[in-house]
Amino acid sequence: MIHLTESAATHIRNFLQNRGKGEGIRIGVKTSGCSGLAYVLEFVDDVETHDQVFEQHGVRVFVDPKSLVYLDGLEMDYAKNGLNEGFEFRNPNQKGECGCGESFTV
Repeated sequence: MIHLTESAATHIRNFLQNRGKGEGIRIGVKTSGCSGLAYVLEFVDDVETHDQVFEQHGVRVFVDPKSLVYLDGLEMDYAKNGLNEGFEFRNPNQKGECGCGESFTV
């Protein structure tokens, strides 16, 4: 299960409305960085038959089965901290992350 906070859902909904199309957002992982894995976000225009779909606060989140192994239980938030703003990920599977926060390990 993937959990979206209301703040994250609102931000995604606004992006989709401004974009003018899209079924939702896909969350995945890719091999990257010094810790091994990085989160990947992309708009979904065409639904893949193998995707797992989660819907919260009116937003559909798509996850491929390979990534779901690493993301099951993930909570995604959108926060503003001073001059910085962006998505924050709380992943119960994460065992560590690199110093710059760009990648993580499970």
